[in-house]
Amino acid sequence: MTTVTQMKCACESCLCIVSTADAVSKDGKYYCSQACADGHKDGQRGCAHSGCNC
Repeated sequence: MTTVTQMKCACESCLCIVSTADAVSKDGKYYCSQACADGHKDGQRGCAHSGCNC
């Protein structure tokens, strides 16, 4: 059995790889930040990770 401990942020435009233990979990998906989990509502930009422009 394999346990997944890291995966790509569920935000489509995000390039981040997140630890499932530290990620923001919403609706069974894992996100690198609250902005990504909220779908960048109200124009929220970026996730604060360098090199990512989501």
